[in-house]
Amino acid sequence: MLKYDFIILGAGAAGLSLLIRMIESDQFRDKKILLIDRTAKTKNDRTWCFWENKKGFFEDVIYKNWSHLSFFGDSFSGDLNIHPYQYKMIRGIDFYNHCFNRIKQCPNIDIKFGEVKSVVTDHTGVTIYLDNETLLCSPSIIFNSLYKPSDPLQGKLQLLQHFKGWFIETNAPHFKIDDATLMDFRVHQRYGTSFVYVLPLSSKSALVEYTLFTSKTLEAEQYNTELRDYITCVLKINDFTVQEEEFGIIPMTNEKFHFFENGMYNIGIAGGQTKPSTGYTFQFIQKQSQVIVDYLAHGKPLSGIPSYSTRFHFYDSVLLQLLITKRLSGKEIFTRLFQKNKAHRIFRFLDNETSLAEELSLISTLQTIPFVKAAASLLRGSQR
Repeated sequence: MLKYDFIILGAGAAGLSLLIRMIESDQFRDKKILLIDRTAKTKNDRTWCFWENKKGFFEDVIYKNWSHLSFFGDSFSGDLNIHPYQYKMIRGIDFYNHCFNRIKQCPNIDIKFGEVKSVVTDHTGVTIYLDNETLLCSPSIIFNSLYKPSDPLQGKLQLLQHFKGWFIETNAPHFKIDDATLMDFRVHQRYGTSFVYVLPLSSKSALVEYTLFTSKTLEAEQYNTELRDYITCVLKINDFTVQEEEFGIIPMTNEKFHFFENGMYNIGIAGGQTKPSTGYTFQFIQKQSQVIVDYLAHGKPLSGIPSYSTRFHFYDSVLLQLLITKRLSGKEIFTRLFQKNKAHRIFRFLDNETSLAEELSLISTLQTIPFVKAAASLLRGSQR
């Protein structure tokens, strides 16, 4: 029987963020830790973008940051004052290399590769069934970051945030390297809420990402068509090459995730750390990881970690309700939000860091009647 104090399932943002924080803490040097992932992380398979108003835990891995953002809609377009925030990008491969280089220095950490089929826990230990072997481990604290979509539930609201991005290169300078586009709604909305963001990496290169909040994904070629149309018709760039591509799907749901379930602690997307109304995940993962390590280091039971705020969960549910019922489009909601409010206030609100008074002030600037009707509908449903 293998003896481990901690087992981490998944070497993505959540699993690695937690493990690196454990490594940096003096409290875990004598603890045996097992990290399991399907395969070695050797590809630049994703990009994480987020805003932050100070230096973060992974500041050394930041690939690019921007202090100026723009927004484009029908009734409002303009520059956003995001001070004191910066918008930051981390490339997947840089994150993986940073983390695994640190892990290699730690003899107390083992890594196993294989797809996790199932995990069985009881008082005698843990049995982990991989596609290539079965691991029998002593009783351990298990952190699970492997997200599996649940079956549809009555009263659960769910959309998908799906996106395709092109890293493009142009022959002539087209981009202002310090100015990025957070949301550009100058694209058709036939599929549902759709926008593009543009993150310049140099005067001749940028990440252009087409993003949708809808119930279904598109055919592969449809993403390419929309990206090509945006680059040529909106950005007015005809001569460009695609250097890299990325594609992703993020759940946007008001389902209540359980932190502890089936003998494991769920983290990351599996633990409900995706913001239901926006899809942003990376910073919520960082907050959760730090709280977990702090609790463990001080010998406090993980059951005492606060759950996702009921108040913000309700706000997210209202927005999802509006998008799903199409009483308001995402284009209308986000345009009004950025037209009527300072960007730094919006960022604090979307980070779940505002006070009730601040939230009411911000919400009062939105389309009152549709929001009130959506909120009332959710409240009636919760009382049944």
